[in-house]
Amino acid sequence: MSRSVWKGPFVDPSLIKKVEKLKGQASPTPIKTWSRKSTIIPEFVGISFLIHNGKKFIPIKISEEMVGHKLGEFSPTRQFSGHTPADKKAAETAAAEATTPTAAKAGSKPAAAKPKEESSNAKKWKYSKSYK
Repeated sequence: MSRSVWKGPFVDPSLIKKVEKLKGQASPTPIKTWSRKSTIIPEFVGISFLIHNGKKFIPIKISEEMVGHKLGEFSPTRQFSGHTPADKKAAETAAAEATTPTAAKAGSKPAAAKPKEESSNAKKWKYSKSYK
């Protein structure tokens, strides 16, 4: 659920204080923050943040395109380690099958489809039913 418009964007008050203090300094240092839920406002443009992802701090430099997003969107909390070897092998075999020409692609006519014959068990089952 989104935040009400009349409330405005949420920014942690301590974060605003740190940004105001940093604006007066000549050599800005990155601001370390745990507030991933804070919205990026135009005053943050050009400032570096160290955003905590649950394990370590990710360095982020704020640009104009980031305004309106949350700080947490730019420091992922999960790291993708890749697919399992079985998935890779299945993908390779699928790719190999796609590259080999099939009979339909080679230009030969498809064989006529034979009607499916019922198995002996299916026939027995079909005729063993008693109808009352």
